[in-house]
Amino acid sequence: MDYVSTRGSAPVLDFASVTLAGLASDGGLYVPRDWPVLSRDEIADLAGLDYVETAVRVCAPFVGDVLGEAELRSLLGRAYASFSHAATVPLVQLDGQHWLLELFHGPTLAFKDVAMQALGQLFERFLSGSGRHLTVIGATSGDTGSAAINALAGVEGVEVFMLHPKGRVSDVQRRQMTTVLTPNVHNIAIEGSFDDAQALVKAMFNDASFARRFPLSAVNSINWARLMLQIVYYFYAAVRLGAPERAVAFSVPTGNFGDVFAGYVASRMGLPIERLVVATNENDILHRALSAGDYSVGQVAPTSSPSMDIQVSSNFERLLFDLHGRDGAALAATMQGFEATRAMAVPDAMRGEASALFASARVDVDSMAQTLRWAQDKCGQIIDPHTAIGLAAAKRHVGAAPMVTLATAHPAKFRDAVERACGIRPALPARVAGLFDREERYAVLPAELGAVQAFIAERARPADAVAA
Repeated sequence: MDYVSTRGSAPVLDFASVTLAGLASDGGLYVPRDWPVLSRDEIADLAGLDYVETAVRVCAPFVGDVLGEAELRSLLGRAYASFSHAATVPLVQLDGQHWLLELFHGPTLAFKDVAMQALGQLFERFLSGSGRHLTVIGATSGDTGSAAINALAGVEGVEVFMLHPKGRVSDVQRRQMTTVLTPNVHNIAIEGSFDDAQALVKAMFNDASFARRFPLSAVNSINWARLMLQIVYYFYAAVRLGAPERAVAFSVPTGNFGDVFAGYVASRMGLPIERLVVATNENDILHRALSAGDYSVGQVAPTSSPSMDIQVSSNFERLLFDLHGRDGAALAATMQGFEATRAMAVPDAMRGEASALFASARVDVDSMAQTLRWAQDKCGQIIDPHTAIGLAAAKRHVGAAPMVTLATAHPAKFRDAVERACGIRPALPARVAGLFDREERYAVLPAELGAVQAFIAERARPADAVAA
């Protein structure tokens, strides 16, 4: 399997190289040259398989000959051994139409673990014996950081620098990052928004001199392997609800468009998905883009669903690449215009093409709280604010197909917001007991490229040091 950049001019890479690279050298994002397709029989054969075996079959076309099937199976088995539920990502029925897909049974209680635990295994496999050293940089609105740190802490050949917006993540999210004191982990609280942190990460990748000096890699969903691993749970859930004999719909709370784009890829691979509902909070750039063609950046509004407090959704570029007919040069010009003006009009023809699969909804704090209480009162389920936003959007767009809302985080990660909404303060699971007794370590830096690069340069291993 070859991978190409959405902007058309970066080198073509194989799976191992694209996993270690992250962002493409031309500023674009890597995608497979062609979407692999599973036949109806191949999808039907997934019924009854456990999660690891499902992942082997879904991921194999993307991995190509870089890893053998037995090695891929072993790697994925190690990745999911730390999950607390035997099903890895269990389905929970709410009523006759709605289901939750619980993605929070990993070590840091959020859906990011599903991809990140396996990504850590892939990094370790591809670096082993190579003599290479990577400087992994990432921006997080809360969950990516803790999942990446958990997966990469202590991994030989990897130095991790994780940026989060100061004061804009929950106390649990912050502590899951900042109490990991492993020498290869460095947390940075940026005085700004997630978008500011994400822009700094992209700027470092686009700084050719800095990227040469410190071989950079990414763990955000700009990394293709992250998205590949998230495709799996769409297949896993859908076959349990009747696919391929009947279509299934999904509602996805999203800010950076990565999780819902994985659903789009599943659809391109042949999974019968009736609808993908893009659920946003008040930071609604994706809803505006899909419903009105208005992809323009506003001010980030802090909310009780901080992982979605995003105005620039990096993975939207991957969808735009397909909507541009996979014309990298045309998309590069479009993205350059967007980066200059912070605004883009999505043409009606492209929006119409997207609407064949995508719907969207903007869910405010009151609707979120009402839905959270509905899940508790009517279904006996305590959910987190992000999942409540997804469920509120699902209730607006439910049709004939079973509707699966992705439950993206354990409610205890956002215990203050849950308590405000329903009066119950969820307890942290035993596997993260003692979190608030641990020492924290992090730096506070301005949202300035020079300050962040200087911090990294003092701590990372330069490429020439590796060669020596």
